[in-house]
Amino acid sequence: MNPPPSEDAPRPPRRPRYAGKNPRRWDQKYKEHRGDEETLTKVEAGGKTAAGTHRPIMVDEVLAALELRKGEGVLDGTLGYGGHAQCLLEAVGPTGKVIGLDADPVQLPLTVERLREAGFDAPQFTAVRSNFGGALKVLGTLGLTGVNAIMADLGVSSMQIDNPARGFSYKHNGPLDMRMNPTRGKAAGDFLAEVSVEKWQRLLQENADEPRADFLAAELAGKRFATTLELAKAVEQLTSAADSEATVRRVFQALRIAVNEEFSALDSLLRTLPDLLLPGGRVAILSFHSGEDRRVKKAFAAGWEAGIFSAISANVQTPSLQEISRNPRASSAKLRWAVRRS
Repeated sequence: MNPPPSEDAPRPPRRPRYAGKNPRRWDQKYKEHRGDEETLTKVEAGGKTAAGTHRPIMVDEVLAALELRKGEGVLDGTLGYGGHAQCLLEAVGPTGKVIGLDADPVQLPLTVERLREAGFDAPQFTAVRSNFGGALKVLGTLGLTGVNAIMADLGVSSMQIDNPARGFSYKHNGPLDMRMNPTRGKAAGDFLAEVSVEKWQRLLQENADEPRADFLAAELAGKRFATTLELAKAVEQLTSAADSEATVRRVFQALRIAVNEEFSALDSLLRTLPDLLLPGGRVAILSFHSGEDRRVKKAFAAGWEAGIFSAISANVQTPSLQEISRNPRASSAKLRWAVRRS
């Protein structure tokens, strides 16, 4: 018989209360983090994305654009949570191959584990830690001369946005970091503290179409902000109440793109598409703001005029109203596609 517990013995920590369907704090959402099916269903029914997950956008439209066949090879340039990748894997079947790229060392192993548990083993699925700017080098390392299809979702994943520790969100306090690879480059706070007024003005214009770039650059460049809310509050104080949230969103977008050199990676991907795609291969790219979409549109148009592409999307595709109602984060998505000449 076990002796009764001592009154002086420390009690185990009490599990935090789970108030409501979707607690506000990331660290309180333990039911979502552990994948509780009932909780996930309730969260998604409310038009929200469960903590630690990501909902793939415009899946049917992407698959229609790529026209995948069994046995084909596909490059997923933005693996993320693996939602698109799983659909691509199912489309090409067990004789096909999907190569998933992601620069995030935090999320990549979690996604690989998730897809392995779903039954997608090597050589059907291969994951490589790299952004899509290095896609040509990755294919060379794998001994491939090209792929039949390329898919890239340029948006930031929900796992990165929602986790305050990653420093992407202006709605929750966290370190002003924003690096997709936390082990590489300067954190956003350091970047802003060291950037010149002239460069920050240009980045606000190019990365976010900020109409008051000159004023905000003069007020923010060279100043140090330790946390996301410190920067957000500083921007709010510089703008009118009616436009404050939109301005904060644009500032954070411009800073994130600069810190991760996202446009450089995108330009590299677009420039190397002719070498990445096999003859007749197709590419589909999801963008989420005008700076990205302009680059994709111009690159596809230039490829068409040069005879590299035999077809390109005539108009940009956007999510259906039904999808937006289920997943509001899809609202700004734009899809364009192109076909490599045979």
